[in-house]
Amino acid sequence: MTRDDKEVSFYSQSAILLIKFMFSSLQTKFRNYVQKKMEGYVVSYFRAHPEVRLVVVAGSVGKTSTKTAIATMLGQKYRVRLHEGNHNTHMSAPLAILGIPYPEHIKSYSEWRKVFSAAEARILQPPDVDIIIQEIGADHPGEIAHFGTYLNPDIAVITAITPEHMEFFQTMENVAQEELAAANFSKLAIINRDDIDGQYASYLTNQNVHTYGTSDTAEYHFVEQSFTVQDGHTGQFVAPEYANVQIPAVVKVLGEHNIRPAVAAAAVAVKAGLNPQEISAGFDQIRPIPGRMCLLEGVHGSMIIDDTYNSSPVAAQSAVQTLHSLAAPQKIVVLGTMNELGESSAVEHQKIGRMFRPDLVDWVITVGDEAEKYLASAAKAQGCQVKSFANSVQAGGFAHSVIGPGAVILFKGSQDKGYLEEAVKIVLKHPEQSNILVRQSPAWLAHKENYFATFS
Repeated sequence: MTRDDKEVSFYSQSAILLIKFMFSSLQTKFRNYVQKKMEGYVVSYFRAHPEVRLVVVAGSVGKTSTKTAIATMLGQKYRVRLHEGNHNTHMSAPLAILGIPYPEHIKSYSEWRKVFSAAEARILQPPDVDIIIQEIGADHPGEIAHFGTYLNPDIAVITAITPEHMEFFQTMENVAQEELAAANFSKLAIINRDDIDGQYASYLTNQNVHTYGTSDTAEYHFVEQSFTVQDGHTGQFVAPEYANVQIPAVVKVLGEHNIRPAVAAAAVAVKAGLNPQEISAGFDQIRPIPGRMCLLEGVHGSMIIDDTYNSSPVAAQSAVQTLHSLAAPQKIVVLGTMNELGESSAVEHQKIGRMFRPDLVDWVITVGDEAEKYLASAAKAQGCQVKSFANSVQAGGFAHSVIGPGAVILFKGSQDKGYLEEAVKIVLKHPEQSNILVRQSPAWLAHKENYFATFS
């Protein structure tokens, strides 16, 4: 290549890089324009319809179960809008609040023009709902606080302060400040007393704060009287507003940590004006969402605990404690790597591994590098039988080979690069039930097929 050729090549590459930069800059500007436009529509909507109440749900874990329980409870009396997916970012939340489908081609201006027209029509039309329930989430510091620049919720429910996206938040204090920001820009906050350490109260500026949970230290709480796997948790709901009234409550979920979303829903229901009879009936209607401690029949008369929706240290610990509390001739646990833990990954995985002993579990099966490196090694040090695999399909095949009659098998893993629902499929007694597992849409199945192909 001559010197002239090299110069031409250099300038061509430079031009390509410049074009890419300019295109990326235009995309960012367009995205910011769309986001600002949609946030403005939300402000206009609530200004036009002050009678419509907004409930937001924030927290490190448990948001989806909590918002679903709230919708179930309030749906007895009110028209409720709830987006069932995770539309909790600044691009998607305004669409979910207004009840407008997310455009298929998000880079298309013509599609966004249709969205803008739908938003303008929604503002002008009579309201089609009484209460909107919106999940809000954060991957980076400052994202929750930004919701407060255009939202003024009637109620904020904060589900938990636990490790999340630690590669960005670095410390638990930063996580607490982030999640509790939702309480501060809302008219009323209802906070999980059991899963939020009292030391973080200093980050609250809102004086109108109440607590919920399964311990009697919370203002709104559940008093358990009995439990069976078939019928769930039977007890009473306690609320300050109904101090002299017994409110029977049957919560058909598995695990104490899964009672708390129902209690949060009942606390919101009290504030929304439901009477004790309606609250009691609402408890009876609440069910676990797919992939959240759902019970399924497995091969050889076994029972599957499907907790594959996602995973975090607190959620994994609660799931394992529930497994320990059940009586069974054989117990098997299949655990995937917990993602987004940053520098705390080793410690958090080791904590879970140390929860096992040979008298508590027959097999510890792990999926993923971090789980093998830290969780599996900790469980082995406890004397447990441990087997590690690169992916969930391999783990499911091994689990199938060791399941005995009457076994209980817990599957718990993170979404990204985990997909433990595919391991659950392999041990189902009724394979047709695979359609009720998480992430079974055609798009998800195609994505997972490509992912698992990388292991062949």
